[in-house]
Amino acid sequence: MTKPTINIFSENIYEGWQVDEAKLITIGRKILEYYMLRPDIYDGSCLKPHIYDTISFDILYCDGAKTHEINREYRDKDYVADIITFAIFADTPVEERIVFDGEINLGEIILALDKITQSALEKGVTKEEELCFLLAHGIMHLLGYDHQTEDDYNFVVEAQKMALNKIKDKNV
Repeated sequence: MTKPTINIFSENIYEGWQVDEAKLITIGRKILEYYMLRPDIYDGSCLKPHIYDTISFDILYCDGAKTHEINREYRDKDYVADIITFAIFADTPVEERIVFDGEINLGEIILALDKITQSALEKGVTKEEELCFLLAHGIMHLLGYDHQTEDDYNFVVEAQKMALNKIKDKNV
């Protein structure tokens, strides 16, 4: 398979942090490319059985009030989340997945920047590091990975760490 085009669309509706969207799109692209090169990730992903030349997904940067609203409206959950992922392609049964004109739309990652800032302070990391960590996490979800068991959680987190270390080595 030739290397697919990766289209990432982003929008920031949170005024409290003007993230560098172009840089985060580049980071997101490199994270996805890294995951696709790892057979242990790619082979278990929603991409494996399909023929495509383009992969796309969306990122929405917002605040915790918005993730709370989305959680209540679409997920019947009543809490603020730092990240919500709608893995549209992965969550669709294989026989119903649509690859339109060679493009797979993986879905959307929604990130609450105020909650991420708070988490970064609590963890003693920069808000950019926490944001990239959650972006890597969201991409794993878009690929169809979940963490219902401790082993699954450890696999996802380890993949995130390895992806971020790999792209850090390339000075993105």
